[in-house]
Amino acid sequence: MTTTPGGARPRVTIIGGTGYGGAELIRLLRWHPAVELVRVTSIDSVGEPLEAVHRNLPRTGLVFENIPAAEAARDVDVVFLALPHKVSATMGAELAGVAARVIDLSGDFRLRDKDEYRTFYGDVHPHPEYLGTWVYGLPELNKDAIREARRVASPGCFATTIALGLLPLAHAGLLCGPIHTVAMTGSSGSGAYAQIGTHHPLRAGNLKTYKVLNHQHTPEIEQTLRDGAARAGHTSAAFSLQFVPVSAPLVRGILANSFVAVPASFDAKAVAAMFADYYRDAPFVRVLGSKVGAEVVAIKGSMYVDLSWTLGQVDPSTNTRQLVITTALDNLVKGGAGQAVQSMNLMLGLPETLGIDAPGMWP
Repeated sequence: MTTTPGGARPRVTIIGGTGYGGAELIRLLRWHPAVELVRVTSIDSVGEPLEAVHRNLPRTGLVFENIPAAEAARDVDVVFLALPHKVSATMGAELAGVAARVIDLSGDFRLRDKDEYRTFYGDVHPHPEYLGTWVYGLPELNKDAIREARRVASPGCFATTIALGLLPLAHAGLLCGPIHTVAMTGSSGSGAYAQIGTHHPLRAGNLKTYKVLNHQHTPEIEQTLRDGAARAGHTSAAFSLQFVPVSAPLVRGILANSFVAVPASFDAKAVAAMFADYYRDAPFVRVLGSKVGAEVVAIKGSMYVDLSWTLGQVDPSTNTRQLVITTALDNLVKGGAGQAVQSMNLMLGLPETLGIDAPGMWP
């Protein structure tokens, strides 16, 4: 375990603490048994106690500070960036020289291609020289690299949900052609500030698609799956993700269904073995199999990802069968702040599950 001089616990800062991601980070880090949360910054509610904004918190002894990022990162071991997309990107140069490890929850350093960033985030990246230099913080793919990393780009919520359903197939060389995914998400994924798409009267009794075939997590998922395939030596198969996001009438949670055509010879026993083998060292992925379906209520408030599947009948015209993979997670925990803390644990040499292994809220 990494410690500061004198054996003190590692010190942690959160930059951007008033949003939902910041709230989850505070909840997990303030009472983490092996680190000390010493500073939380924001441009809002400056000077206010953390619990005045996040009313679920007991007294923390900390207030929101408005100080430059480099100053916030001084004399600490880990810095979390819980900022909106396009804001973290502006800090690339400012944070390049800080000694602390940095974990970014935004999408600003996940992609390696600056043109894809411009296409899907709608702006030119201000520091493209740093793209590809941050380790992608998905422990189920990059655990060893995260342990050695100084800079981690924590994955998106949809990206985590969908990629975890498809990575075993990428590793097995079974992704080819268009992969279709429909995934539903709760309103907290849109952030803490009310917008027309998250306003409660319009969301509560409604289902609607948005950013169809054009969601910003699409290239991130494709990049992750190609990395997973290449890791196993599969570099020639061409596939694309056809992704339809759905706004659902719930606050937190994601449920994704991905449709993949697999060879007719690929039976239920082979599917079970593939998922069990790939996730044998993944403490937060629960492989349910084909008898019990993944559902949001079972993972709410937790780090756990539930994964189930359904295998269809053989289509004699193509000699394939449809495999539907269903994954569910909490977008604010495993899909957000909790996964970032999981990366922190690995970076500091702590047990991977330390401080984040509580069960979900039922029901």
